[in-house]
Amino acid sequence: MGQKSSRILEARVLLLGLDSAGKSTTLYKLKYDQPFSTVPTIGFNVEMIDTKKNRRKLALTVWDIGGQKTMRPHWKKFYQDTAGLIFVVDCSDRERLNEARKEFEHILRSEQLRGLPVVIFANKQDIPGSMTVGEITEKFNMVKICSDRDWYVQYCSSSTGAGLEEGFRKMAHLVKLSSADTMKNTVKYLSSKSIKPFKS
Repeated sequence: MGQKSSRILEARVLLLGLDSAGKSTTLYKLKYDQPFSTVPTIGFNVEMIDTKKNRRKLALTVWDIGGQKTMRPHWKKFYQDTAGLIFVVDCSDRERLNEARKEFEHILRSEQLRGLPVVIFANKQDIPGSMTVGEITEKFNMVKICSDRDWYVQYCSSSTGAGLEEGFRKMAHLVKLSSADTMKNTVKYLSSKSIKPFKS
């Protein structure tokens, strides 16, 4: 094999959603396959998830950003050089569904994320009475609001791990790849903006 074909592909993915949707649990369950006791994320977590795209190894650098109301205005600071968006929805919390949908729609209006693929993780499917993938697809009006991009809604449970690998594989399939230089530029950009964990 030549040197070019053996290079690891890379892509940067944002993991967003309301507080308590299960973002950090999702990330760490997939990364370490162990139950994690998490606290609300003030700031962000970053992990690299290895997967495959077209039979080649792909490293997804996943940025899990806190979902509290005080954190959401800071989400846009992380949009640059993003290749895809994973939005986690707590399907057991019907009272906050409209809040989640409005935040999702707000994210999609960003010029920096225009046309990028989206995977919604319909989380907490292990809880009785949780909304189904079909309900989330309908209530988020995915066919209409994602008409300009590839999208998918993935059944999952961050506590049991069900559906997580499938969801990340789907994202790997949909992302447009970044070069290593783009990843370095992202790190430089974040350093220049002095993005640090935020205080509540």
